[in-house]
Amino acid sequence: MAVAVLVWGLIVWSIIVYRRRSHDEGAPDQVRYNLPMEIMYTVIPLIMIGGMFYFTARDQSVLTKVDQNPDVTVDVVGFRWSWTFNYVDQNTYDVGVPGGAGPTLYLPVDQTVTFNLTSPDVIHSFWVPTFLRKLDVVPGRTNQLTVTPNKEGTFLGKCAELCGVDHSRMLFTVKVVSQEEFDAHMQELREKGQFGQLTSGRTTEAAQGV
Repeated sequence: MAVAVLVWGLIVWSIIVYRRRSHDEGAPDQVRYNLPMEIMYTVIPLIMIGGMFYFTARDQSVLTKVDQNPDVTVDVVGFRWSWTFNYVDQNTYDVGVPGGAGPTLYLPVDQTVTFNLTSPDVIHSFWVPTFLRKLDVVPGRTNQLTVTPNKEGTFLGKCAELCGVDHSRMLFTVKVVSQEEFDAHMQELREKGQFGQLTSGRTTEAAQGV
């Protein structure tokens, strides 16, 4: 806003001060070969861009850092048009109905979570607005995202990449809960037969499975 006000102010000032008057003759003084001015409007933008680049690169290196030893690892599969959440260490999964009810992602509070994002079909985007982060889910590639949810509650998630006819219904719910409630939900999934890992709609049972 400050830059916009400055630019608008200079435009208005230039219109008023350098307007053509009735007694003016010929062209106004030309400054296209004014070396100090050319240096000024070349150097100042470079300094501004360099400053923005520095702070962006500094903060991005922290925000996008992936924890290789997280407390919880979730393999997220985005598919047309829902989500599968594979809880890797717990060897359980939850999956939504394409174009229907979205799944619920359970996360323990104050625990580091790394998401491994994949897709078997088209590009999707994993977005939980409350996390202030989103990341594309790209076929043939695994993108990673680490967060540490520090507040219990229920939050909404969605696909942020136009991916087809039911894109707008590609929703899910995030529940950040205590460790005890998280463990209880993992046991509930096992009792419902949702053990193993789902990839592209196929189940890979654990070694102790069927």
